[in-house]
Amino acid sequence: MGREIKRTYRFRVYPNKEQRRELAQTFGCCRWVYNWALEKKKTAYHREEEVLSYTDLSSRLTEKKREEETQWLQDVSSTPLQQSLRNLDRAFLNFFEDRAEHPTFKSKKGDQTARYVGKAFDIREENDKQKLRLSRMPGLVNVRWSQELPSKPSSCTVTKNSAGQYHVCFVCAEEVDPLPRTKEDGLSFVGVDLGIESLVTLSTGEKVGNPRWFENERERLRREQQELSRKEKGSNNWERQRKRVAKVHQRIQDRRKDFIEKLTTRLVDDFDVIVVENLSVKNMQQSGSLAHHIGQAGWAQIVRRLEDKCKWYGRTLVVADKWFASSQRCSECGHIGGKKPLDVREWTCSKCSAHHDRDINAAKNLSRVGQTRIHAPGDLGKPDAFEVVGSGR
Repeated sequence: MGREIKRTYRFRVYPNKEQRRELAQTFGCCRWVYNWALEKKKTAYHREEEVLSYTDLSSRLTEKKREEETQWLQDVSSTPLQQSLRNLDRAFLNFFEDRAEHPTFKSKKGDQTARYVGKAFDIREENDKQKLRLSRMPGLVNVRWSQELPSKPSSCTVTKNSAGQYHVCFVCAEEVDPLPRTKEDGLSFVGVDLGIESLVTLSTGEKVGNPRWFENERERLRREQQELSRKEKGSNNWERQRKRVAKVHQRIQDRRKDFIEKLTTRLVDDFDVIVVENLSVKNMQQSGSLAHHIGQAGWAQIVRRLEDKCKWYGRTLVVADKWFASSQRCSECGHIGGKKPLDVREWTCSKCSAHHDRDINAAKNLSRVGQTRIHAPGDLGKPDAFEVVGSGR
């Protein structure tokens, strides 16, 4: 039986000059409302120990629009402004539930967003093409459709990145059927060891190399940044060159995302139970020599996408505790041989003399304890050592 999920679909949009001007004004108002509401919440809490809710801020925003100094807030659609307050409310909820850092003020130098819901947007036909209508927006916005939407979207978010590119994200409800088991006589398990030289090593012995997206674009990025340093900051030439630099970074980000999407989809298609380690990426990035490579690998993004897709398609994701000695334990006899430097890529067990590839051995250990967790959760000795994120059983 299928289950309903909410999925986001992202497309490039190409607003004309007048529409870009309207979007710039909307982005600025949304950013101002978010920062204003954040300041109000912080001031009320520190001075009066009062917690302002979304309803409180919404009524104050209505009064703020009537003031002479801020009447310009009425020039844009009210829906994105209200959604900015909801976004702040959600940001604080994520902070209190330890899912995110404390909300900070938004800057015009980062990505600019505006979210539309309800009747503030819809998709209309014009000249046999589907285009996007936004509230208070002159005309219809051109969209490059790469696929059809499964249902009527409940919201859309228009974004402008630092490279000057516009995108729209639609949130749609979709019916997803769970994937059938890969084996008729049981479950198929795979341990996934994340690394730098090999981005992913599977307990089956397969190694997925690290594409090193940043290194492949390093020379081009160096040239573009060198050209940027020669421009007068703030000039038109500097702004054009800044966008060229941003496009290189955006290309790296897009390629990484595409690779991870395809990799995680293949893992979910091929295996019933996937076991990964709960890596402390922030702590590991304290190492100066490896911080850059760890940040570019996208380990956290891989785990997040596996978690989402396992929930969608009825697979099971087991997250092992970060203290589990996957690299120190012999996958043949279980003997723990102690810590090993990162440059030790192969080693021989001192008890059973089995020779191991470091990454494959770690992946096998993850797969084996994942099987123990699924079939006999009480046999681990440490019931909090593993967390079953999604279940397809």
